[in-house]
Amino acid sequence: MPIARRALLAAPLLGYAAEARGHPAWPNRPVRFLVPYPPGGGTDVLARAIAEALRPHLPQPIVVENRPGAQGAIGSEVIARSEPDGHNLLIATSTHTLNKYQLQQIAYDPLRDFTPVDKLTTQTLVLATGASQPFSDLSGLLRLARAQPGRLGFGATEALTAFAGHEFNRLAGVRMEEIQYRGGGLMLNDLIAGHLPVGWTSTASAQPHLAGGRVRVLGVSTATRTPVLPNVPTIAEQGVPGYDVASWVGLFGPARMTPALVARIHEAVAGVYSEPAFQERLGTLGLEPDLRAGEAFAAFLRADDARWAEAAAAGRIVKVE
Repeated sequence: MPIARRALLAAPLLGYAAEARGHPAWPNRPVRFLVPYPPGGGTDVLARAIAEALRPHLPQPIVVENRPGAQGAIGSEVIARSEPDGHNLLIATSTHTLNKYQLQQIAYDPLRDFTPVDKLTTQTLVLATGASQPFSDLSGLLRLARAQPGRLGFGATEALTAFAGHEFNRLAGVRMEEIQYRGGGLMLNDLIAGHLPVGWTSTASAQPHLAGGRVRVLGVSTATRTPVLPNVPTIAEQGVPGYDVASWVGLFGPARMTPALVARIHEAVAGVYSEPAFQERLGTLGLEPDLRAGEAFAAFLRADDARWAEAAAAGRIVKVE
């Protein structure tokens, strides 16, 4: 029996043992997954997939709640102020750490005020366009952008997709104006309708629209191609050398969660990640699993924070009022 499967089967026993020692079992009431972005985006899709997969294995339901606003900062603050008992958890993207450097102020510290539970996925971004645009590939977009500086806009939905667009401007030597959207669904609607030339989004958000040809992907944001879209070239290999931007999604609790509680939650998540049906579903949804628990995730977050601090010091992050 695989270790992850044994851990999942043992998780209820761990809960009973904790209860017997005077510690509350987890979960002893419904669990809230708070997604600080609108419904329909890649993070929301992942949260609901995990909640559904966990349902048969836990004695309490998991409720997914969307609390969008301020690039995820409003919902994140709710979790930062919650009790550290494992019943209020945050599912957030790399904007969680980037907000510290892009927003003028936030009411919490992204590292100090949260307990990292699990890194869930790596999120490759894509530069997407609608089928009605006059260009069909990245070189066509670059020709048009260079001929009309400042006339074309790029869609973004939060701090990381905004950074992706401005980093593209910098490395490609073009000037495209940022157009901020409240969610990926709204942005994709404008791409499909032809109102927006291009937009930066995740593979998970773009995936449902690719089969019908309403949305085209001009390139992926990472230094190497993604297995989700293996035939789509990277931005870097299409004439923008050095371009490499990646996102991630993680599971967090409030600060001061006990290591035993974090371990119990991770065991439940790791159990469903080991299931072939869940792995297949992630692939169908355009998601790239990358499960890292506890200190491994905490170390990743510290490195991520250092990367954004360096980018901010170099003037590569545009502040939001």
